This record gives sequence, C-alpha cells and structure tokens, in this order.
Amino acid sequence: MLLKDARITQIIFLGLFLLLGVSTRDWTIQSNLILVVMSSCLITQWILSSVVEYSKLREEDSFTNLSSKLNILITPKVLTSLRSALITSLGLCLLLRSNNPQTMAIAGCFAISSKFLFRHHNKHFFNPANFGIIAALTLTNDAWVSPGQWGTDWWYILLFLGLGGVVLKQVGRWDTSIAFLLSYGGLEAARNFWLGWSWDVWQHQFMSGSLLLFALFMLTDPRSIPNSIKGRWIWSMAIAFSTFILQHYFYLSTAIFWSLFIVSPMTMLLDMVWNAPRFNWKAVQWTIDN
Repeated sequence: MLLKDARITQIIFLGLFLLLGVSTRDWTIQSNLILVVMSSCLITQWILSSVVEYSKLREEDSFTNLSSKLNILITPKVLTSLRSALITSLGLCLLLRSNNPQTMAIAGCFAISSKFLFRHHNKHFFNPANFGIIAALTLTNDAWVSPGQWGTDWWYILLFLGLGGVVLKQVGRWDTSIAFLLSYGGLEAARNFWLGWSWDVWQHQFMSGSLLLFALFMLTDPRSIPNSIKGRWIWSMAIAFSTFILQHYFYLSTAIFWSLFIVSPMTMLLDMVWNAPRFNWKAVQWTIDN
C-alpha cells in the first residue's frame, strides 16, 4: 500500500539509495558529512518556515501572548515542511561530494534558502538540491559531483525505474521524466549515428544510474516545475537540449545540473502562458485516501 504522503515514500527510497551507495559502491562519503548536510537543511527549513508563519500571523494579529508566538515553532505546517528538507538533504548526500563539512553546510543552507528567496506568485522555481549543488560548486573549491558513481549495472537501473515509478505515480509527474529521457536519448542517438559509433556507446551513456536518479527524483520536484503538462514537456526538452550542448560542446561533466539551474527560471514564463492548478501535497493525500 502506498504511503499517503509521497514525500515519505521518497524519503524511504532515497535513504535506501544512500545505503546502497555506501555499502555496495564503495563511496567515500563520511557519516559526519551526512549529518552536517541533514542538520543544515532541517535547521534552515525550520527557522525560515517559522519566520514565514510568524509574518503571516502577525499580519492577522493572531498573537495573544509569548506562548502563542513560540507555538509557531511546532505548528503542523512548520513540522511537516521538514519532510521536504529531508528529501533535499538526501539528494545532496547522493549527488554532492566534499571532504569539508563547511562546504556541505553551505550546500544545505543555500538549497533550502533558495525556496524562500526565489519565488514567483508564491512558488519557488529552483530545485533546492540542485541549487545547493550549484552553490557549492561555484562558491567553494573542494566540491564535486560524480555522474558515473552508480555505473551502468542493470539492477541499479531497474531499481531506480521501479521505485521512481512508485513516487511519480503518486505525484503524477511521469510526463516530465518521459519528455526529458526521450529528448536526451534521441539527441544522443542522433549523435551516435552521425559519428558511426556502435549502439553500445549510446547504451552506456543513456543507461546511467546517475542520469536516471536525476530524471526520476530531481527533475520531477512537483513544487518547482511548471504546472501544466505542455509547460513541463517544453521545460524538460529545454533541459535535455541544454544538457546535450553543455556536455558535448563545452565538455561539462556536470551538464545536467547546470542545465536544470539555467532553465529553472523558465518555469515562471511557462506558468503564465499555460495556466494550470498548482501542485499541492494535501491534494495528493486526498486522492490516495479516496
């Protein structure tokens, strides 16, 4: 039976991936760095969510005493928002590498802060984990990502597809992953054919565990991507095209992350062109209950 909140499902799956990576792929990530990332994300989310709730209640003049102000810190809305922060922290643990705790803390703080700083019509448009990765890569000298860390083992690929499908079924964002994978896979296939390479090369490039993790779990963040199906298709294809260009013409090994960062503001325009209901976690829970 599917868990009611898709965020909990995603937390379980990402936690499983992290455990698999550490135990079967010989990752060098240290337990103290994992703790730093999670702490920085959760504390930043808790503080900023509380500040936002305080501002709303202050405008409504809902405070009666000091106790009511302090209760903001433990309101259901603030505490529930920590689930999203935990997802962001797990994404950073899976994709970002550094041996410096300060670098990982910077990534976590910037990732969560981006949700509160970069907003349009009360919606954030940067993927938090991706923003944290870009912040760490640009602001520090000791951060890196390893796109090939999962290899191309079939059982990893099947695991990502299966568990990713469970999450996407809950949030209803399969179209985003399909549009990206078809577009990027098609561009890689055309290049492969043009260069006269064997299809083993295409399979090696396209069937990457890191690519699927990105496409199924990062690219599909329902709170930061376009609301409409048409908007999501155009948005996903733009990311696929820019990834292809950055990877093969600018030789960026981190092309997928830079592409998502560059294209993310396009969400604002696409939401204005094609109006559609905004994603709401409560609506998803109601659908599953019924």
